[in-house]
Parts: sequence; C-alpha cells; structure tokens
Amino acid sequence: MRPWRQFTVSFIMALALGACELGKDFKELAEGLRKQDNVSTKDIIKGGIAADEPRAVRVGRDILDGGGSAVDAAAAMYLTMAVTLPSSAGLGGGGVCVVHDGWTGNTEAIDFLARPPKSVPAAATRPSAVPGNVGGFFAMHAKYGRLRWPQIVAPAENLARFGINVSRAFATDLGQAEEALMAEPSIREIFARADGSGLVKEGDPLKQVELAAVLSRLRSLGPADFYSGETARKLVEAVNSAGGSLTFDDLNSYHPIWSPAIVVPFKGLLTHFAPPPAAAGAVAAEMWSMLVNDDRYEDTAPEARNHLLVETASRAFADRGQWLREDGTGSVDVFALAAPERTGKLMAGYREDRHVPVTPAPAQRQENPSASGFAVIDQDGYGVACVMTMNNLFGIGRVASGAGVMIAALPGKGGRGPTSLGPVLITDESQRLIFFAGAATGGVAAPTALVSIIAGTQIDETPLEDVMNAKRVHHSGAPDMVYYEQGLSDAELKNLAKRGHTVAATKTLARVNAVSCFDGLPGKPEQCSARTDPRGFGDQMNVGF
Repeated sequence: MRPWRQFTVSFIMALALGACELGKDFKELAEGLRKQDNVSTKDIIKGGIAADEPRAVRVGRDILDGGGSAVDAAAAMYLTMAVTLPSSAGLGGGGVCVVHDGWTGNTEAIDFLARPPKSVPAAATRPSAVPGNVGGFFAMHAKYGRLRWPQIVAPAENLARFGINVSRAFATDLGQAEEALMAEPSIREIFARADGSGLVKEGDPLKQVELAAVLSRLRSLGPADFYSGETARKLVEAVNSAGGSLTFDDLNSYHPIWSPAIVVPFKGLLTHFAPPPAAAGAVAAEMWSMLVNDDRYEDTAPEARNHLLVETASRAFADRGQWLREDGTGSVDVFALAAPERTGKLMAGYREDRHVPVTPAPAQRQENPSASGFAVIDQDGYGVACVMTMNNLFGIGRVASGAGVMIAALPGKGGRGPTSLGPVLITDESQRLIFFAGAATGGVAAPTALVSIIAGTQIDETPLEDVMNAKRVHHSGAPDMVYYEQGLSDAELKNLAKRGHTVAATKTLARVNAVSCFDGLPGKPEQCSARTDPRGFGDQMNVGF
C-alpha cells in the first residue's frame, strides 16, 4: 500500500463513494451500539481485545466479527476512543504502536506522536502540539487493513453525533481536572451538564456534534482533509484562537514514521518493543534483556524475583538518564540498547542477596501519567499494541471551537510528552505466530508493570488474569526506594527489606492491557486470554471461535 500522504483524487473519490454504500441509518447503528453495552465479555468473537475504554472494545469486536483484521479493529477502536476518551486519546493527540503482520511474520513500530510545531509564537499562551493520531492509524490501515476506510470511521462518527453515555473511565478523568476545565468556555460548551452542576458524570448522555462533522469528513475524504484541506484550515484557526501554536504547514508536513522495533530474543521468540521517543519501550526492553539473558529470571528463587525486578528497573532507568536526550531521541544506537553484551554490563555488580544502588543515580524527572492503550489480535495472527497521549491530561485543557477537537499539549518540560509510552508484541517470525500483545500506561511505572506481566505469562506460564491481579513493585532509581502496591504480602515486604530496600506503599502502579496466547495464534484459541487491568475502568473480550 502507498503511504497515507500519497493520495490520488480517484482514491479520495472511492472513499466517498464507499461511504454512500454503508446503507444503514446512522441513528439505527448508534442505537445498536447502545444496546450492546450489556453484552457479556465472554461472548465468542474472532480475536482478543483489551482496552482502557469499554465502548472501544465493543467496536473492536464488531470489526473483527465483520471480517476485519486486528489493524482494522485497532483503527476503529482508536477513533471510538477519540469520542469516548478524548482526555488522553483525542484527535489532537498522538501515539505509538507495534504491529505484527500475520501473513509475512514481519513486525514493526509506527510513531505518530503529537510533535512540537516548527515554531511557537510569543502569542501562544498555551503552546500545543501537531496532531498525529489520524495520520498514524490511517497509515496502519492503509498498509494492513482489510475493510474500507469508511467502515472504520463510521462507528465513532455515529457515537459522536447521536451520543454516548459517559463511561467511568472518562468520568474519572473529568473529575480529576473538573475545576480547571469548568473555567474554560470551550470545555463547558461540550462537556458541562445541562443543569449547570458541573461536568458530565458517569452515565450522563453526551453528544459531540462538531466532532461528528470532523469525523464525517474524515470518513468521506480520508486524512488528506484533516492535514491539508478545509478541516486543517479550520483546526489551525481554532487552535491559535485557543492560545495554541499550529500552522497549516505544520499539519501539511506531518507524517508518521515507520521503523524497526527494539528486539529481544527469548527461547526462539522475539519480543518487539517500541523505540524512542516512546522511551518506556527502550526501558522495558533493557529490563527484559536483563531478566532473560543467562536465564536469570528462571534461575532466581520465587521469593527473590521482586528484588530482581526492581534491581533491573533501577539500572534501566539509570541508563536512560545517560542516553535519553531532552527531545526524546537517543545519544546512542537505540536499537542496540537491549543487546546482551550491553545489558550484561548493566547487571554487573548485581547481588541476589542485597540491594546495590545504581551509580550514577538518575536525576528525578516528571513523567506524563496521562495515556490510554489497547492490545488486539485476530484469528490470523495479526496483532497490534498501541498507546496514545495528549502529552498531558486533556492536553492544553481547551477544545478547538468549531471542530470539537481536544488540543494536545506541547511535549517537553513539566513531564509533558511520550516518555512513558511503550507497547510490546511477542512473536515467532519463522512460524508466523503471535504470543503476546501488551500496552502499559500510567507514568514512570509503566515499563516495570509491563515487564512483570510478560515475565509472569511467558516464563512462569501463569494465567494472565492472575498476573494482572498480582500486586506490583517498582524502582526508578530516583529516589532510591521501592514503591509497592498496598496489599503486597508481609512475606514479600520482608524479602525486600532483608535485602536492604527502603519501601513505600502506593495505591496503584500503572495499568496494562494485554492479550496472551501460550501456544500462539493462529493456533489454539482456547489457550488465549485478553485482560484489561483491574486498576482501570476498561474492558476485554477473550479469544474464541
């Protein structure tokens, strides 16, 4: 397939004609989605899905059930989340995915982050980023999708136009910033309750007519309109009027970036991590390399594994402080970060019986905890793991009036940006099988949580549900302290303390959405399980045929 920027008039016309063939009344489709709110997560479908927002899971299920691939489902799920969870997945934001082609066995990463504009004018009171989500998911669909683009966009358009009931996930985000958001007229106009008693709450109806109009043009014209057409011009005007920083040239010149993943071999399988600027992928890759090289994790007694996990985490974060530049790029070859000879040196001095502080200790830095993610695989072995962000919860806290698009914040200082993003896939390229898809969010602890899930499922062969429910630990090296989730057993705490760790309790450590298949897909679907993190408010659909 050609890249998304290489549109032809005939292709755009084909999309528009395809939209006319949908043949179903939009309102009827929206009502159908509402009725599906109470479906069981045990329904048999043609794939496995886990995501931070329940409605997106249902849309993904419908796409898979209608013959779409995991990539089709991923694109439709994202666009749904742009309607149902715009706090972290709005059209103005960006993200990163790892994609596995079940036909060729190839796996690659795509970066469509919300990047800085070419310049930030002095008049910008709330500097903003260049939107990447639309281009990124269209690029994936153009390369790996099966269904027509209008079929991918239609569910989100319907939900925006005819309304949704606010999910607990979105209501929770609104509650975290309600006072600041209520001060913004562009936010109140869309998200305030009709009686003026604050922002919408869980279960409240919500329509986004202006966003539906943008999605309608996206359905019929493709992303060309969003990046270089009438929608682009409207966005530029609205973003700058809101105090942001965006030019038509910024939009017109934006393009997603395909790249190899960071690969860590493990017992005949390949673990693929997203590369920087999604730096959490590189951190997780280093941790995973330290755990699997020389069978270190397998040869470690169960009571010492939390100690091993946090020791690898502190070393990976300390190393990140050495190679990660301020702009998110690496000062070394990022694809060699997890090479065995390199991570072996990072583990020099490791002791199983006691904590060894890292030197030099990494500087403390703020991390962006606001992101959303999902994982999806299909019966043909295609898989996608994605994480999206607005670079801050609700981006700049304003909407592009007239377009209904939440505006992403400028990445950079203050913890804003993609540093904590890092999806992963585990595959057998020779057999063209996929074994695991996972996406972690929640800030600095995201890579540690993701690696703990991978180790539990892929090495211990523990059921995914049990690994998800287990209490987590984390150590970023700064401060020199192990954070643990409340409820971690006394025995585990004593094992950490006797090895010299200082510990501190916290409520939760990151969120993970994952699909795990012990025998790989295509294979035995009964060996697969999809799980959303109980620490969030998402949903999952298990694999079945």
